[in-house]
Parts: sequence; structure tokens; C-alpha cells
Amino acid sequence: MTGGLKSLKKRRRIQVLWMAGVSLSLVLALLWFLPDDSFQFFRSPSEVAEAPPPPYERFRIGGLVAEGSLVRGQGEQISFAVTDGGAVVPVVYTGILPDLFEEGQGMVAQGHYVDGRFEAVEILAKHDETYMPSEVIDALKEQGVYVEPDAAVVTN
Repeated sequence: MTGGLKSLKKRRRIQVLWMAGVSLSLVLALLWFLPDDSFQFFRSPSEVAEAPPPPYERFRIGGLVAEGSLVRGQGEQISFAVTDGGAVVPVVYTGILPDLFEEGQGMVAQGHYVDGRFEAVEILAKHDETYMPSEVIDALKEQGVYVEPDAAVVTN
């Protein structure tokens, strides 16, 4: 009787290992066939201007709120422009903005690019008043217009 019990445990262990292997293979296959931009946190205005995505694609755009571009409309509608120093993309949003949202500050928005403007459905909250995505900082440094918090303009 003990020989049969050991055989059953061994068979069960093999079944569990086999299922784990199949599951791992499926996950790796899914990751292999995902589009390359699936892992991108956001796109810069320059990327959107160079290769405009289709209107049905929902994505995030990040950059600086362009100085002098913030316009509050009727009710909760707001329009502004987002820039990375290389391109400017107009944005329209209906809703309440985060407390730290202002011109010249970094932001990330989620939505769709339709007819040359970004229609945001969400403006993502910033961690603090100095938050700016690292990709935006890099783009601004390349343009020679990056300003360190509480510092002078950094040039190349």
C-alpha cells in the first residue's frame, strides 16, 4: 500500500510541475507578442507629433504645461498645451484639475488624440510640486531649456 501512495504523490507532483510550466510558457508567449509600446508609461509631445496615434488608441502624454496656454472654459472645461521643448500638443479636459496643476509644471494625462488635439479623460496627480517624468527632463535638457527646481537654466 505504501508503494501506491508514493506513486500517487509522484504523479501529482509531476502534474503540478507540468501545469506550472504550461502556465509560464503561456505568459511568456503573451509578453512576446505584445506591441513594443505596451510597456511605455507615456509619450512625449514630440513623439505624438512625429507619429500621431489613431483616434481609438488610449494612451498617456506627459510634458510641461506651456506658459500662457491655460484657458478655463464654461463649467469644468479646460484647455491648455503640453510641451517637451520640441513640440506642442493642445489638450482639452473636462473635470477638476489636481491642486498642483499649473503652467510650467510637469503633468501626465490619459486620453485620445483626435483631430490634432489630445482629449484627456484624466489628468494624473503629481507626487509633489517638483514632479516631472524623467523622459521629459531628458528631452528638456537636450533642448537646453531645463530648469532645476530653485536653480538657473541648465544649458548643454
